[in-house]
Amino acid sequence: MTAQTVAEAPVRPARPVRDGVGLGLAVGASGVAFGAAAVSSGLSAWQACALSLLAFTGASQFALAGVVAAGGSLLAGTAGAILLGSRNTLYGLRLADTLRPRGPRRLLVSLGVIDETTAMTLAQPDPATSRTAFTATFATLYVTWNLATLAGAIGAGRVGSPDTFGLEIVGPAAFLALIYPRLRAGRTERAVALTGAAIALATTTVLPAGVPVILAAVAALAGAFVHPAAADPPPTGAASADPEPVDPSVTSTADARPEPGRSP
Repeated sequence: MTAQTVAEAPVRPARPVRDGVGLGLAVGASGVAFGAAAVSSGLSAWQACALSLLAFTGASQFALAGVVAAGGSLLAGTAGAILLGSRNTLYGLRLADTLRPRGPRRLLVSLGVIDETTAMTLAQPDPATSRTAFTATFATLYVTWNLATLAGAIGAGRVGSPDTFGLEIVGPAAFLALIYPRLRAGRTERAVALTGAAIALATTTVLPAGVPVILAAVAALAGAFVHPAAADPPPTGAASADPEPVDPSVTSTADARPEPGRSP
């Protein structure tokens, strides 16, 4: 096998599966912190587990538990969680053409469209590998997160404050590691990231939890302004770099000249 053949060979699915499983195990472990935090805030163990099974979006779940722990109603916490989880709708629009779910499978796929699965899917070089990465990440993370939630909820009275473990930072750290190559890719990605960070930092101290993240999403508009526009077509009548093909049926002027000493 030549070097050119090796270079052109498609990416094997082993790597996206390995990466997806690794990410799912690492982030899913932070479900212990959510289970403990949910029970400590006043939710029952079965309510905490139901949130992980049906909502399955860590940031929204932590936001709901935080509102309840602060004395807010379950309705207010649910509204904040829905607002924070609305970003997954944008992820779904981005992944629809790649995943192409059909029939009842669409409901299952929509449950799995979260930060980590989106980042893993978009990091792949082709649609087939993207679907493999999505499936591996979603399956591993869903199972690990729910088992960890159950363990944290049952052992909430024994593990103490979940803040002492620092598990809530695992998800953001893993997501940052996934998008870091894109931040180095070009000016558009860096502009969006910096603008989003500035919006989030400026609004964190004055707005409820979750709202700064939603507002930071408008940073994507920066990409519309700094993304290089497509090259304009050359003006009509402009000279072309490639010579036009010559019609063999047309005789050139040089061939039409009479030879010396011969009458036309």
